[in-house]
Amino acid sequence: METMGKLLLLFTASLCLYFLVALFHVFYKYWWIPRRIQFILNSQGIKGQPYEFVHGNNKQILQMQREALSKPMGLTHDIFPRVLPHYHYWINKYGKIHLSWNGFRAQLGIAEPELVKEVLRNSDKAFPKRKPTYFFAKMLGDGLATTESEKWWRKRKLANYAFHGESLKNMTPAIIASVETMLEKWKGQEGKEIEVYHEFRLLASEIISRTAFGSSYLEGEKIFDMLMKLSAIAGRNLYKTSIPIIRQVHHQIWKSADEIESEKLAKTIHETVMKIVRKREEKVENRESDNFGHDFLGLLVNAYHESDEKNSLSVQDLVDECKTFYFGGHETANSLFAWTFFLLATHIDWQDKARTEVLEVFGNRNPDSEGISKLKIITMIINETLRLYPPVNGTMRKVGREVRLGKLELPTPLDLDIRIMALHHDADLWGDDVHLFKPERFAEGIAKATNYKAAAFLPFGLGPRSCVGMSFVVTEAKIALSMILQRYSFSLSPVYVHSPVPRLVLQPEHGLQLLFHSLHST
Repeated sequence: METMGKLLLLFTASLCLYFLVALFHVFYKYWWIPRRIQFILNSQGIKGQPYEFVHGNNKQILQMQREALSKPMGLTHDIFPRVLPHYHYWINKYGKIHLSWNGFRAQLGIAEPELVKEVLRNSDKAFPKRKPTYFFAKMLGDGLATTESEKWWRKRKLANYAFHGESLKNMTPAIIASVETMLEKWKGQEGKEIEVYHEFRLLASEIISRTAFGSSYLEGEKIFDMLMKLSAIAGRNLYKTSIPIIRQVHHQIWKSADEIESEKLAKTIHETVMKIVRKREEKVENRESDNFGHDFLGLLVNAYHESDEKNSLSVQDLVDECKTFYFGGHETANSLFAWTFFLLATHIDWQDKARTEVLEVFGNRNPDSEGISKLKIITMIINETLRLYPPVNGTMRKVGREVRLGKLELPTPLDLDIRIMALHHDADLWGDDVHLFKPERFAEGIAKATNYKAAAFLPFGLGPRSCVGMSFVVTEAKIALSMILQRYSFSLSPVYVHSPVPRLVLQPEHGLQLLFHSLHST
C-alpha cells in the first residue's frame, strides 16, 4: 500500500513537472520570443501589427480577405488591395518594411527593391528557404522548390539541363502538338463562348506531361487531380494556428480530416509516379530502349540509378521532383495563359499589334525556335502581364542567423515576407500609371523598364533560387499565343466577372469566358 502511494506520488510529481515544463515552453515560445523580436525591431524604427497570443495576425488576415473578396470589382488592374488586402493595408500604414505575425512566427514584410535583391541573391547564405508547413510538404515534399544545401544543388543542375538551351528547342514540337490538340477541339465554336481558363489548364497539363515526362495528359491526369486537391487543402490551412504541444498530442491520438486526406493523396501520388517510372525501367530491361530518356523524367530516373551516392537521388527525391514540376509547370503556365488572354481581350489594339507581328514573323506557319526569339511585341505583352498579374504573389525566406540587412540588425527567429505583387504595383517604382496595361514599358527591355532595379520586377523570383522553368513557361505562352492569334480574334464575354484570387497561383475566381471569331472563312 505504501509502495502504491509512493508510485502515485511520483506519478503526480512527474505530471506536474511535465506541465510546468510545457507551461514554460509555451510562455517562452509564444510570449517571450515574440516580445523580444518585437522590441528589437521596434527599437530600429520598424512598426507593424501588434502580436496576438498564439494567433498572431491570422484572424485579422482572414477577415480582411473575406471582406475584400465579398465586394464586386470593376475591370481594373489595380488588384493589389483585393488579392493581398492585409499586406496592402500594412504597407500604407507602417511602410514598405513592417512587422506582422503568422501565428507566433514574426514576419518582416519587405517591399524595398534593394533589400529584396540582397535577400534573394543570398550571397552569404544568411537567408535560406523556410521549411514548408505540414500540408505544403505533402504537396511538394523535399523537391527543388523547398530543399536546401547540396541536395538542392544536385537537383538544380538536373533541372537546368532539362529546361534550358537545346533541350528547350527540342520541346517546341511537343508544345505545338499540344496547342493543335486544343485548337482542334475549338473548331466549330467560332462566335461561341469558350471558358478558356479550363482549356488552358488542360493545355498546360498536356504540355508538361509531354515535354517533361514523355507521357500524355491522360497518364498524368490522376497526378494533376490529386495535386490540385492537395493545393486546396494547403490553401485553406494557410492561416490556421494551434499550439504545437497540443497539436502533437492530438496528432498521436487522432488526425483531422485534412491530415488524413493529404496523407492518402501523397501516398497515391507516390504510387502513380512510380508506375510511370517503372515503365521507363521496363523498356531498358526489355531492351526496347538503351536509356531512360533525355526528358526531365529520364534525367531523374538516371540519377535514381546512379551508383555514385553524391549524384544519386532516392525514391522519395524522385517522386518529390515529379510533384514539384507537375504542379509548378502546370499552374504557373495556366495563370500566365489566362491573364495574357484576358488583357488582350480587353485591349484589342495590343491584340492587333501582336497578331501583326506573329503574321510578319511566321505567316501561317507554326512557330519555330528562331522566330520565337524575334517576337518583341509578344515579349513586351507577356512581361506586362507578369507585372500586373504575377502567377505567384510572393516568396518567403528566413533569417538563418543574426545578420545585417541594409541598416537593420535582424534577429532570429524571423521570417522575411517578400510580396512580388507589392513591388509590381508600386507607383514609386513604375510611375502614376502603374495600374494601366502598357506593354511599351518593356520596349527597351526589363532593365530599362525597372530603371535598373532588379527586384522591381521578379515574377519568377531572383538570384540562385529563381524559377528554373521560367524560359520554358514563357516559350509555352509565346507558342500558344502565336498559334491562336494566327487563327482567331477574341473578346471578353459579357458574362465574365473580374475577380482575381490568390490560390497558390493567381487565378480568375469565376473562370475566363472569351468569344472567339475565326480569321479565315470556312
